[in-house]
Amino acid sequence: MNNDISYTTDEIAQLLKVSKLTVYDIIKKGEIRAYRVGRQMRVDAVDLTAYKERLKSGGSAPTAAVPPGTSVLTPASPSDAQLIISGQDLSLDIIAGCIEESGLYRPLRSFSGSLNSLVKMYQGQADIVSTHLFDGDTGTYNLPYINRLLTGRSYLVIHLLGRTAGLYVQKGNPKQLTTWADLGQPGIRLVNREIGSGARVLLDEQLRLAGISSSSVLGYEDEEQNHMAVATRVASGQADAAIGIEKTARLIDVDFIPLIQEQYDLVLIKTAENENLRELLISTLNSKSFKEKLAAVGGYDLSKTGMILYETP
Repeated sequence: MNNDISYTTDEIAQLLKVSKLTVYDIIKKGEIRAYRVGRQMRVDAVDLTAYKERLKSGGSAPTAAVPPGTSVLTPASPSDAQLIISGQDLSLDIIAGCIEESGLYRPLRSFSGSLNSLVKMYQGQADIVSTHLFDGDTGTYNLPYINRLLTGRSYLVIHLLGRTAGLYVQKGNPKQLTTWADLGQPGIRLVNREIGSGARVLLDEQLRLAGISSSSVLGYEDEEQNHMAVATRVASGQADAAIGIEKTARLIDVDFIPLIQEQYDLVLIKTAENENLRELLISTLNSKSFKEKLAAVGGYDLSKTGMILYETP
């Protein structure tokens, strides 16, 4: 075997046929040796082989099971502590970079949608999650879902940013789509986001409010995993519309119909062990340098960034 071969955590997950979070857990427990190259974790082929041989010999098998409500934050010395940040917006990568620069924690990214991220947090598989979940009954974002999903937990909700959401349409808007209800018109083909994403929840709530059955929307079951993918499908003519955010429309050759201002928040479970992390995150979000980095990206409303929206006793 070539000792120079190494694998990323994504590649390890594919080779072992487990989730990426399970790979992080294996590494965190010291069951397989890993090292960092910049911000990327890598595992040498020889160490992967040794781990698999231990499994064949009756050693511990990989498991993703974590008691509900338990943080995955490693209770080692701060410089060795890992934490998982779950969500898909670019702003989370900037947060991860700022936290890593502090030298206190080693952030790992999980690219799950808002609803799925909250479920991961409940299961103890994420330390910081982002959410932009629209509730049609109250006309508000996030708290109705957080309160239901994290029932019995102590948590903190911090506002990260605002951003405009709406419809991606083909250049010139040939179908003249201007409202959520227009998606119910005969012959309009949609490309949807995956189940558990904030965009999918937004669509489902708007269709419900408009009295439109999802089964009547052409392309409702046709799914992609991110804003770039759905916008590209619209630009290529494979769909007439998709749900997304304004910032992505600037990168893809599509027009954008603004329909709602999203509230994009961060959630942390409150534990005695993560008090320092909470203080670091709040300090980071309110820092001038962090806001300047977000402002440079563009397309964000930062007027309430860092504001604590809700905190359980």
